[in-house]
Amino acid sequence: MPKTTADSPLTSGFKQELFIQFARVGKALSNGNRLELLEFLAQGERSVDELAKVSGLTVANTSQHLQQLRQAGLIISRKQGLKVFYRLSGDDVLNLFEALRAVAGRHVAEVERLVNTFLLVKDRLEPISREELLERTRQGRVTVLDVRPPEEFAAGHVPGAVNIPLSELEGCLQKLDPYQEIVAYCRGPHCVLAFDAVAQLRARGLNARRLQDGFPEWKLAGLPVEVAD
Repeated sequence: MPKTTADSPLTSGFKQELFIQFARVGKALSNGNRLELLEFLAQGERSVDELAKVSGLTVANTSQHLQQLRQAGLIISRKQGLKVFYRLSGDDVLNLFEALRAVAGRHVAEVERLVNTFLLVKDRLEPISREELLERTRQGRVTVLDVRPPEEFAAGHVPGAVNIPLSELEGCLQKLDPYQEIVAYCRGPHCVLAFDAVAQLRARGLNARRLQDGFPEWKLAGLPVEVAD
């Protein structure tokens, strides 16, 4: 049997310190509120006040979570007047977030239970893939519906998408072509907005499906993106 050679004390100390630094990222991700803030920031740059409002946290609590994410190198900030704005430090952060979500989905039974209980019960039809949606939009065969808030839509969206926030959907159905299939999307595969939008549209007799993922995944895949003027 080959003899195993242990690391030297110097090498061992280096690896321990390196893994400690790796663990800083893991520690920053070990909080549900911080993960949700990362999902919001994946839509585009937001101020602390905006993030507090959309997350339902206090400004002080939001700021504390953002500082921990920033110290781990996952987000960066800039100051404009009295406001501080945050954004992801790179697309690799979104890749990390997606990997975390995928691993949890495959190996944590509670994730599957929650998805089946609260999401798939709203829509058991197979969602449309990014590639299929891109092809259909190029052929003019589908209405793409972005149900995120206007500021997220303005930061970037699927080309040709119509922005109707979920809270306004009921009063804006006349803006949608009743004879064309509608594909709704929002912040990501586990974002409830698109599920609720599809349920509302189908209840009104419209042909609606949801995108398999959300806008961040669309952008990460290198697909075309439009930004509001």
